[in-house]
Amino acid sequence: MNSLDWAVLIGYFGVMVAIGVWSHKRVDNVSDFFTAGGKMPWWLSGISHHMSGYSAVMFTGYAGIAYTYGVTSFITWSFPIALGIAIGSKLFAPRINRLRSRLHVASPLEYLKNRYDLRTQQALAWSGMLLKIVDVGAKWAAIATLLSVFTGVSLNQGILITGAITAIYCTIGGLWADALTELGQFVIQLLAGISMFVAVVMKLSDKDIGFFGAWDEPALHGHGKPLVGPYGTVFLLAFLFIKLFEYNGGMLNQAQRYMATGSARQAERSARLSAVLWLVWPVVLFFPMWMSPLLVHAQKPDGSDAYALMTGQLLPHGLLGLVIVGFFSHTMAMCSSDANAIAAVFTRDVAPVLSSRARAWGERSGLIAARVTTVVFLGLSMAVATQVDSPAFKDIITVVIKWVAGLMGPIAIPMMLGLLRPFRRSGPTAALTSWAAGLLAFWLVNYPVNWNVDGGVPLQYQVSVPLAVSLLLYVLIGYVKPEDTPERLAVIERVNTDGGAAAAPVPAGAGDDVIAPAVKE
Repeated sequence: MNSLDWAVLIGYFGVMVAIGVWSHKRVDNVSDFFTAGGKMPWWLSGISHHMSGYSAVMFTGYAGIAYTYGVTSFITWSFPIALGIAIGSKLFAPRINRLRSRLHVASPLEYLKNRYDLRTQQALAWSGMLLKIVDVGAKWAAIATLLSVFTGVSLNQGILITGAITAIYCTIGGLWADALTELGQFVIQLLAGISMFVAVVMKLSDKDIGFFGAWDEPALHGHGKPLVGPYGTVFLLAFLFIKLFEYNGGMLNQAQRYMATGSARQAERSARLSAVLWLVWPVVLFFPMWMSPLLVHAQKPDGSDAYALMTGQLLPHGLLGLVIVGFFSHTMAMCSSDANAIAAVFTRDVAPVLSSRARAWGERSGLIAARVTTVVFLGLSMAVATQVDSPAFKDIITVVIKWVAGLMGPIAIPMMLGLLRPFRRSGPTAALTSWAAGLLAFWLVNYPVNWNVDGGVPLQYQVSVPLAVSLLLYVLIGYVKPEDTPERLAVIERVNTDGGAAAAPVPAGAGDDVIAPAVKE
């Protein structure tokens, strides 16, 4: 990087902070901070939903998969995400929006007190927060790894720089700042992605390699196959099922985008836009990664540095800075949205159970608590980021695929399926049992069983077994021990209809001042 690249990067950080300061004027209460007051346009929500699902892991971990295996990086990652969001646009997006518009909650988990009970809500809240700390920690490590390639700064310095900038704008402006910065980040990534795409096509032309003829090159032998290596059919099906839950609200931050729109119909349109973007845009981003074996030799065994090396060789200064900004934009978008979501869960769902003072928070004190929680979460995730390459977590892609994909299912199953009428029989017993058994299955498959199987348990089973166990028990226990009380059925009806349903009872404790208006309709 030279001074021009640094100017682009510093300018980007300045714009992000400025957006946060501007967004501060639109945040008057907790609802504004966590759900934009339900005033976000569907198209902004859709772009924000799309951007909050990326991170620099795409340019490190998935770039390594693209370098090693080729197009399977798209087939087994962004394609199932696009398909899952498309399905969720009808199945989950409208119902999650009604959590805000009909139940008047500010956290995606806030409704679980009435849908199940307080124990279930707390179990899902605590495990979700802990998982997100690890997940976001991997994202910080990924962007710091890229920053070190280009600038030479240490991993910890890179984590501190990106985390501090993100903390400033998302703490000041809440979800509005997240969404508006993600819109700017989308434009930046559009320019950076197209620049890299064109640069790779031109470089291939210089080598007399055609756009389509590249796949016949020996270095790309087998790279055109959709399913190869550990990424086979079982992995694809498991990942599709996981992403159906994860990207429609199971990881909380995407749920907030649905809640932020003005109506269930707008939430549905938001999801459709995000699905289209996930289907089309990653192809542009992945193409240079697929071609990377023809242009660079990765230094790391997993190929995770291939994209960064290629970028440094192909792009002139200025454009190089723009692409680096693109790396930052994806990671900061995801991490800031996660921070906002977890702050919502803690201040709305956890803190009132731990402290009587939290139950008495007014608008001002609740907003202060939300901002403090955001900073604390970012600090904890940055601390975890320094341990990503430790024996406990291993490499970045292991954290993202194994830990996040494997543990997300047991948390998301009760939350997401609890919205749907066909699962109305499943109550607290089904929810808690499926959650606990899923976590136990993750530990067994990834550790004791994995240690005692020659060659280890295949990756697809490491990520799919916990979700399958949770899903099976959730449905089975619901039929064996139905707990569909009138109060729980009322909650389900309210999130499945736009009007005329029986009123949901007011949850005790946290959020009474926000949820209470729901019974006045």
